[in-house]
Amino acid sequence: MDTRYLLLDLDGTLTDPAPGITASIRHAAAGFGRSVGGDLTRFIGPSLRESFAHILQTEDPEQIEEAVRLYRERFATVGLYDNAVYDGVADALALAAERGFALRVVTSKPKVYADRIVDHFGLRPHLPRVYGASLDGALSHKAELLAQVLSEEGLSPGRACMVGDREHDILGAREHGIPAIGVGWGYGSEAELRAAGADRLVHALRELVPAACALVPAAA
Repeated sequence: MDTRYLLLDLDGTLTDPAPGITASIRHAAAGFGRSVGGDLTRFIGPSLRESFAHILQTEDPEQIEEAVRLYRERFATVGLYDNAVYDGVADALALAAERGFALRVVTSKPKVYADRIVDHFGLRPHLPRVYGASLDGALSHKAELLAQVLSEEGLSPGRACMVGDREHDILGAREHGIPAIGVGWGYGSEAELRAAGADRLVHALRELVPAACALVPAAA
């Protein structure tokens, strides 16, 4: 297959979801009679259940599932739209398509929410397919999602590039031998992305497509 693929994380890569996610985390914590302080943006990227296990300091699956339910009580109605597309995303996606990339969203967010976000912000013309987790937590880890992408798209790892802002994106890609680009405008630090083994780091959207073209050259 000659087509090359750009596999894009959603939160912190294409959109800035911080207001909706952090308010929904606080809403869930309040349901347990707790207030959550500090910088909650560190929970943007990891799976929701992993985050609540840390926030509640518990491994009790019933408590974690109740926290997820409370989170979604707010997120599913208002939180997912309390969000913004980063400036320049649409232009970067259009340029990637012009350079011959097929574009896919690959996110640990539940697919049902990711699809709604992509449609709400008018990104569907650029992003025809979204791969995401199930509401029950299945496929919430990036390596699992990427295995699904490779299988369903009939894709060779060498013809794809993963783009994301957190170590989970990079580590998931490395597990499958997929080149990975870490972006500097999201919620992971440069040190985190380097330690995870990102092949390239970019700090502006204008750098993304050239970096992807270098990692996944066009077929001769």
